[in-house]
Amino acid sequence: MDTHGRGQSPLKLANATLANLPDPVQRPLYDRSALSPGIVHVGLGNFHRAHQAWYLHRLMQQGHALDWAIIGAGVRAYDDVMRERLLAQDCLTTLIELDPGGTSAEVVGSMIDYLPIEDGNGPLIAAMAKPRIRIVALTITEGGYFIDPGTGTFDSSHPDIRHDADHPAAPRTAFGAIIAALKLRRDNGHGPFTVQSCDNLQGNGTITRRTVLGLARLSDPGLADWIDSHCSFPNSMVDCIVPATGPKEISLARQLGIADAAPVTHENYRQWVMEDEFCAGRPDWDRVGAIFTADVHDFETMKIRILNAGHQVLANAGELLSVETIADCMAHPVLSAFFTKVQRQEIAPYVRPVPGMDPAGYVELIERRFSNPEIHDTTRRVAFDGSSRHSGFVLPILRDALEAGGPIEGLSLVEALWARMCAGTRDDGSTIEPNDPQWERLAKAALEARGNPQSWLAQREIYGDTASDPRFMQSFADWLNSLWRNGTDATLQAYIGSTAPNRD
Repeated sequence: MDTHGRGQSPLKLANATLANLPDPVQRPLYDRSALSPGIVHVGLGNFHRAHQAWYLHRLMQQGHALDWAIIGAGVRAYDDVMRERLLAQDCLTTLIELDPGGTSAEVVGSMIDYLPIEDGNGPLIAAMAKPRIRIVALTITEGGYFIDPGTGTFDSSHPDIRHDADHPAAPRTAFGAIIAALKLRRDNGHGPFTVQSCDNLQGNGTITRRTVLGLARLSDPGLADWIDSHCSFPNSMVDCIVPATGPKEISLARQLGIADAAPVTHENYRQWVMEDEFCAGRPDWDRVGAIFTADVHDFETMKIRILNAGHQVLANAGELLSVETIADCMAHPVLSAFFTKVQRQEIAPYVRPVPGMDPAGYVELIERRFSNPEIHDTTRRVAFDGSSRHSGFVLPILRDALEAGGPIEGLSLVEALWARMCAGTRDDGSTIEPNDPQWERLAKAALEARGNPQSWLAQREIYGDTASDPRFMQSFADWLNSLWRNGTDATLQAYIGSTAPNRD
């Protein structure tokens, strides 16, 4: 079968085939057999492989950081699927850049192993306990840090946390495994490692420290004090749009001449900003474009509020209108006008400029990135886990706007759209399948809110005291009633053309 214009079948991705890949495909220039590990990364999803692993790979291409290779890890049974796929191709990944100007591919080789996934996380603990591991990194999703979204405090009551507190040598969570490994390192005199969150959380390093120390104190307060004194938890901001992989992406890799069971597509944009706080050293990521700064907060606020909250502005409305992708949403005249108005009037005012970029310019950048028709980023993927994403991305802006006395109609409508989406049907009557770890609870509240909007805001674990703000309560109720009465398109147009729905 001629899959890439050369009359040849695609080559199975492996060390042995790298030299024979089609010429346009970039591949590792370094000797992968000479690499040694320095990082254990928990959560080997698409984003990590397109972002952090790529930065390290590009550094290795220059002959640096050859002792910082990545060992992959997971803590859930479903991670085994990715482990099998990656081990079968020597932990190589094909990154496919999707840009309106053309498609290109690069094989990344900075990951060299993937640990077995077992109950009690023995292999993970043993790997992290080895002194050659100097960084343990995480991409475990925004909702994976056991933080109460209403208060921002460590949730010590979660069943997995209680299990790890009672069984610290055989934990269920990544944080329990980190603590168990650090105990071995302390007891054996091997010193600490850096715990590096790469998730989209405001103050992700601070939150990671809070979770690790909170869990450690439940079983070993002395160890918690040692971790607090010796380990580092740098805050960081990560940015690259990376869609999910399905048959289309696997087929695209084959068209490029590569049989890759787990390719990754991504946009032509990356950013990584982090604090330079690494207790056991780090790769020189700044040689390949990463930014080290003591002022990560403004960078992460700009990105999380304009990009991540912006995704939530579009995704629920897109689902209700049966619009498949984020790029399709930006091509939709009503959705794009809604997005632009909310961004410029209700989000950008609560974002500070960073070196080289002001909020208005960043909104324009995000509009261009979201509009890339080559990026097949589905509204369903972006809408997933709204209970974490609205709590982390949208509601902090709403609280700032309420405190400042600024407009909140668009942000209230965003929350009403989420509530309407969680009722489980689109405007055309089709079913929205469960799309949140808390879907059953959300769906129940959403259906009750059709007759009583305050039933949705009664979810105090999400809204906290914001649910009691009279201005937000009224605005939310008006928009939700309009969505049920008039439909999504008409309601969005009402917002675009004015500041509030008709209450008649």
